[in-house]
Amino acid sequence: MADAPVRVVLADDHPVVRDGLRGMLAAVPGVEVVGEAADGVEALAVVRATRPDVLLLDLRMPGGDGLDAIAALRGDPVRVLVLSTFATGRDVAAALEAGATGYVLKDTPAEQLVAALRAAAAGESVLSPAVATQVVSRLRGDADGGLTDRELAVLRLVAQGTPNRAIAASLFVSEATVKTHLGHVFGKLGAADRAAAVATAYERGILP
Repeated sequence: MADAPVRVVLADDHPVVRDGLRGMLAAVPGVEVVGEAADGVEALAVVRATRPDVLLLDLRMPGGDGLDAIAALRGDPVRVLVLSTFATGRDVAAALEAGATGYVLKDTPAEQLVAALRAAAAGESVLSPAVATQVVSRLRGDADGGLTDRELAVLRLVAQGTPNRAIAASLFVSEATVKTHLGHVFGKLGAADRAAAVATAYERGILP
């Protein structure tokens, strides 16, 4: 049993995401993709048909919400590892309360994602660093939401209406880096978008 592969079902409404994950995991020894689903309802059916070790699940999918699937699988041997774009406070709390084993972001490097899958299969709780920071910040009630200096700089520019390209130029970083910082800001503040992040920052006194 120690040498048995980690059997995984992929659930995401974007075929290109599933294709990318399947291709990546196909090259990983000891990991086997045994099924795929495009929404939460289909994910439940595939899990019950294939009995995987881990369901790698997106939360927001049309035609069948990921949270409903997590709740329906409570008590099932399968471990649910959420793979999401954003770590908003509401999403993280809802997923963990519903019974998810872990929550990682889609910008997680491949080797870390594989490690998270193996840890989830072993029953270990797994959180991306940005998710963990956001959870701890919420528990502590940190006034600044645990934002780093660079994340605060990005947030200030967003509040001024600065587009990503101009933010990148101002901070001498790439647009991709700006988007990563924004994802972390959204997660730490429990915001779904730029406007919500700015509004939350003003409410909490993070922005003067």
